[in-house]
Amino acid sequence: MLADPTRLRLMWLLSEGEYDVTALVTALGTARPAVSQHLGKLRLAGLVSVRRDGRRAVYQARGGHVRRLVTEVLHAASHRVTGTPVHD
Repeated sequence: MLADPTRLRLMWLLSEGEYDVTALVTALGTARPAVSQHLGKLRLAGLVSVRRDGRRAVYQARGGHVRRLVTEVLHAASHRVTGTPVHD
């Protein structure tokens, strides 16, 4: 699920806090239907949760394990791109 660049960026944002679809569209610069489709896939995979705030659906990464997973994936990618030695 995190191999797709848009989904990885969504998870990075959602691991930092809560966002509605409009805020995610603005932050990513991606079309609303694409963001909604990616959020649906992430929800089905159990990586994000959603709650209603009036008429808005507010998304966030589901729990500490998922947030840590996203952080570790981004750190591993950073090491790979920059050539920084990996940690044991």
